[in-house]
Amino acid sequence: MHPVERSSIRLELRELAPDDVDAVFAIYGSAEATEHLSFEPRSRDQVEQIVTRSIAAATATPRTEYALAVIERETAELIGFVRLATDPHQQRGATMGFALRPASCGVGYGVETVKLLLDIAFEELEFHRVWGARSPLNTPSARTMEAAGMVEEGTIREHVFKAGKWRDSVVPPILDRGWNAAR
Repeated sequence: MHPVERSSIRLELRELAPDDVDAVFAIYGSAEATEHLSFEPRSRDQVEQIVTRSIAAATATPRTEYALAVIERETAELIGFVRLATDPHQQRGATMGFALRPASCGVGYGVETVKLLLDIAFEELEFHRVWGARSPLNTPSARTMEAAGMVEEGTIREHVFKAGKWRDSVVPPILDRGWNAAR
């Protein structure tokens, strides 16, 4: 499926473009924005490589990764980045992740973003199960995923090595029937 476009009242998900590097860098290069993610802040060169790889992956057959820009419709600014990737270990399964600019947090954009991504996952791609992994300390992400219908089912112990130490990840999945019931 290419190109991917999905919108709500305030937001739009769209394919990444080469000129999105600086806006994605404002997120992935920020210590505040990446505090609870699975990696340290990225350099601009690393972000440029991520955007370039994501653009190339968008036209792969079969497409196994959907890395998309989150756009605030009123300003047309890129305020976030989402990723949905097929999970090779489960049939019709995928992993998801999202990050927003810190200035865009706290106004419901996270829930709106996750719901748009899940709508693509279940309505367009017909996945059965989508799951994320979050830092146990990231309570805003926990609230966001719960509000989108995701239910925490467990913890992956010492899942992420960051800042010189191991960190657990909390796993909140959602099934297609749960998504359909929530809608």
